[in-house]
Amino acid sequence: MRKAGFLALALAAALLAAGGIHAITFGENDNGRHPFVGSLVLEIDGDRFQGCSGTLVSPTVFLTAGHCLTGLEEFGVTGAWVTFDEVIDADADGLVDPGVTLRTGTGHVDPDWGFPGAGGNAADPHDLAVFVLNAPVAMAAYGQLPAAGLVDRIDKRTARFTTVGYGTVRNDKTRGGQTFELGTRRKMATQELLSVSGPWATFSMNPSTGNGGTCFGDSGGPHFLGAGASETRIVLAVTVTGDRFCRATDKTYRVDTPQARAFLDDFVAVP
Repeated sequence: MRKAGFLALALAAALLAAGGIHAITFGENDNGRHPFVGSLVLEIDGDRFQGCSGTLVSPTVFLTAGHCLTGLEEFGVTGAWVTFDEVIDADADGLVDPGVTLRTGTGHVDPDWGFPGAGGNAADPHDLAVFVLNAPVAMAAYGQLPAAGLVDRIDKRTARFTTVGYGTVRNDKTRGGQTFELGTRRKMATQELLSVSGPWATFSMNPSTGNGGTCFGDSGGPHFLGAGASETRIVLAVTVTGDRFCRATDKTYRVDTPQARAFLDDFVAVP
């Protein structure tokens, strides 16, 4: 799945000299609109990188994707934290700035998580995790979990959605991966819902139709119901994967299904 945290680290290392200054694709700076959306920061060989994104859904529970917290030791990760700082790489060198506030905690991955072909279920990989913080974070508001089956009741012809994250960006739709730039701060974009199938919701991130989207490092980040004046804090799904050039489709894992709610209910109240 192309937005795995360890892939984001590899991409960040490759782009250290690029001098990129952006994050989410075809979007805009968040400017404090989603302070409860944070970044999972991972450490390899003493360097700290932006790995994945996620949402604080209670004072201590950070919702993200299962693949973001799986197999970290195998990839040489020696530390994991969460930050809610707006800017995490002001000098755009690919490393999280020393002054960024990092919060400690413990990761918990859905026990049924797994990639197809490696013990996982292709129809439902259970790609969810939470990072439970050691100390609560006081905010005026937090992300909200959806009611059961909410995605199935949405009229995809008229609804709009908002995605937020810290990952790699592209703003040029005419070329491929050479237009990727480092994510340095929290950004947001609006989307349309293309389809719903089982635990999956697929959004458009085609700039030709006015949509933005996600890329490497945005895994685990939220897709909120509504956009602009209609936006809510309800997290319908988390970013999981999509096309490799980050400019067409955004495949997300729903958090309103029975299996997702059963996992989350062990950590936070579900509506």
